[in-house]
Amino acid sequence: MPDGWPADATRGTGARPHALHHPRAWGAEPLGDGSWRFALWAPEAREVTLDLDGARVPMARDSDGFWRATAAAPPDRPYRFVVDGHPTSDPVGRAQTGLDLAGPSRLLDPRRHAWTSEWRGRRWEEAVLYELHVGTFTPEGTFAAAEHRLPDLAALGVTAIEVMPVAHGPGRRGWGYDGALLAAPHPAYGTPEEMKRFVEAAQAQGIMVILDIVLNHFSPEGSDLQRIAPPFFDPGNDTPWGIGIDFAQPAVRAFFTDLCLGWITEYRLDGLRFDAIHEIRDPNSDPELLVEIAQAIRSRDFGRPIHLIAEDPRNDPWLIRDALFTALWDDDFHHALHTLLTDEKGDYLADFAEDPVGRLTRLLAHGFAWEAETAPAPAPGLPVYDLPWTAFIVHKQNHDQVGNRPDGARLLTLVDDPRAVEVVHALQLTGPFVPMLWMGEEEGERGPFHYFCDVSEELARRITEGREEQFGRMFGRTDFPDANDPRTMEESRPFTDSASAHARHWRELTRRLLALRHERIVPLLLSGRAGPATVTRTGERALAVTWPFHAGTITAQANLGSRPDAPPELTAVNDFALGDLAADPYAFTLTVSST
Repeated sequence: MPDGWPADATRGTGARPHALHHPRAWGAEPLGDGSWRFALWAPEAREVTLDLDGARVPMARDSDGFWRATAAAPPDRPYRFVVDGHPTSDPVGRAQTGLDLAGPSRLLDPRRHAWTSEWRGRRWEEAVLYELHVGTFTPEGTFAAAEHRLPDLAALGVTAIEVMPVAHGPGRRGWGYDGALLAAPHPAYGTPEEMKRFVEAAQAQGIMVILDIVLNHFSPEGSDLQRIAPPFFDPGNDTPWGIGIDFAQPAVRAFFTDLCLGWITEYRLDGLRFDAIHEIRDPNSDPELLVEIAQAIRSRDFGRPIHLIAEDPRNDPWLIRDALFTALWDDDFHHALHTLLTDEKGDYLADFAEDPVGRLTRLLAHGFAWEAETAPAPAPGLPVYDLPWTAFIVHKQNHDQVGNRPDGARLLTLVDDPRAVEVVHALQLTGPFVPMLWMGEEEGERGPFHYFCDVSEELARRITEGREEQFGRMFGRTDFPDANDPRTMEESRPFTDSASAHARHWRELTRRLLALRHERIVPLLLSGRAGPATVTRTGERALAVTWPFHAGTITAQANLGSRPDAPPELTAVNDFALGDLAADPYAFTLTVSST
């Protein structure tokens, strides 16, 4: 057990001790005897003291650049560090005392939370992901309110939710990707205790919880780290969203490794999704930061599977090949289908515009529509690096693809024939890849989702200019709503038409497809891939694909805008059908056979 861990800490929970608390190199750590160890890396500071509920406690500098002190205090007391006379919040504080990023942090002992149930997790092959933004998922925008929607998701067949970042950032509104205090849930959503209750409520429904986190930059507003520890950063290696980080520094590596382990352990998460890993620039370290983090996670027994997901537009699944990560976001699925159904072809969609069906055909066979330049040529029909199909997460919309549009439009509002979206919905949810739905998509939501924030006027102006430059060029228009206007967030709430026949139709379609997935397809995924896929282009915009497994096969035929050139071969029995393959431009059949 970790030092200071009470002997009965896990009584009645069935959880291992390290599934509840991860001691960190930075910040305030409970020692178990009523005292706390405080540490702050400020290697260039002349003096650092601790302000503990108004009392000043001197801190001593060690040779590693950390300032440390030990002091007694009850939980929930306010504290902050004073660096060269200027107070600052704890960069890895578990909670603030309020909304103010510059205000005091709150002493929080994670061992005090009473987990009331066991959770053994779920196999990745069972995953059906559902991406959600806590602030817009319900009218209240809180963890507590979100709990009430979980039974409906479970009833549809959702087995995992991917929560957009919840780190404390500027203001009361935002997507979460510009966090300032990365270990603290945003108070607008609720307290750390309420987030833990939300996680436990999801798991009680059989739903895994994956948290989206950002390691490549901090918010341009609200973080004091540049003043506290200038060597934390590498200004010559900036990302598109903020000043570069010097990941080679041992204290910086400890900061991020402890951050990831802290989220998993203290919130009993089932995994993490790492945003834009290509911008975690750490070329000179051995191992690279992400390898070190994954190795630290894989070296522990949490009593449940931990699933690590990466977003990497380079299409290089090296972390999965080395069994460190579990899966990659596969944006190619979206790009091929979106270009095919909408004829939009700006910016990165241009690579798919010439032959989107050809791109999709390659993806269905190999996992990606194209591979990284460093990737070996896959064997015919096999995914890159001989990976399982479940290493690829496919989506037809997500927060980026919808929210970065000037109109915030969802796919259903961009196509003429809604049957087209039903067909790709069926292809996505019944294929061997791990499907991810964007909140509201399960019931055919047609309302917009926009980018929104709550920052200073100057930063808001710069954000608007940057979005107009990047996405205005892509879509040929710059009429973005004001991201800083509270109404922009309000307009982004889904479930605008849940009582309609349209929404009921889509919920039933989603439920049927996911029931088929769990009953017939997941057993095949668990049996393992038995060879290459066979993909045949049957028409200009039509295809047929068979994926073999040791326990059977999945065969799908899809018309995606045209009928096959020749009459399709139809089996006497199929498991699901939409439309008529021989007559309809948009149609789909699925047959699952067991050996």
